[in-house]
Amino acid sequence: MRILGIDYGDARTGLSISDPTGFLAGSPSVIHEWNYEKLLDKLCAYIGQQKIEKIVLGHPKNMDGTAGPRAQKCEALAQELEARTGVPVVLWDERRTTVAAHDILHRSGKKEKKHRENVDAVAATLILQGYLDFQRMHG
Repeated sequence: MRILGIDYGDARTGLSISDPTGFLAGSPSVIHEWNYEKLLDKLCAYIGQQKIEKIVLGHPKNMDGTAGPRAQKCEALAQELEARTGVPVVLWDERRTTVAAHDILHRSGKKEKKHRENVDAVAATLILQGYLDFQRMHG
């Protein structure tokens, strides 16, 4: 099963696709798009091209577990993607994911300026891998 991990952002949206067995997250990439409608179109086209069967969308809850404006934007995106593609969307708690992504890039020796270019793709990979690991342990 091909599963797509998404780290949704205002300017950059990170993507990662699982291997066909649903064991590993990989193929990190980024869509640079500010316009919500254009982003939706690009995501829907990508989902069709890659034959995605499930979507895991990062859900940035507040540290106390409540849903702020960012989480609500992700919930709206999840509903829209599901309606337009027919592919089920799972909202996945992504608290600390971006912090972890920055830490990984820092430890890999990447320059701070380069982090912005890669952090969304790494965050999407972490979101997807977290989901895959959870499914494997609790599936």
